Amino acid sequence: MARRHTSHFLDGITRMPHAFTLRLRRTGEFVVTRATLAGDSHSRREGLLKRDALSADEALVIVPTQGIHTFGMRFAIDVVWVDRRGSVVQLSRQVPPSRLRLAWRAFAAVELTAGRIDALGLVRGDRLEALPS
Repeated sequence: MARRHTSHFLDGITRMPHAFTLRLRRTGEFVVTRATLAGDSHSRREGLLKRDALSADEALVIVPTQGIHTFGMRFAIDVVWVDRRGSVVQLSRQVPPSRLRLAWRAFAAVELTAGRIDALGLVRGDRLEALPS
């Protein structure tokens, strides 16, 4: 029996292999201009482990997930947890290496450079839009 696809805010992006942008619907401001999708088991498992840093205009979007870990990472990150519509359901600020974070209502985790949540003024209920680069 085939699985039924449930639509989500990344539908148009999942068919594209390259980076995309994330925009904050409330203000029209770009959250990042270079987002990468981690949508298969290999890319979700690898995540940011091989990176030394993440710039302010980059993000890794892990989908689907309700939990992330920073074991083996070399830097802190902010995590924006969103539901299928792209609405922010939880915010995790300044998550240092060797930690675990969960968000039961989340569909995806958007990993950003530490401090980006506050710099953008993100709050619960904000909505993110995924757009082609």
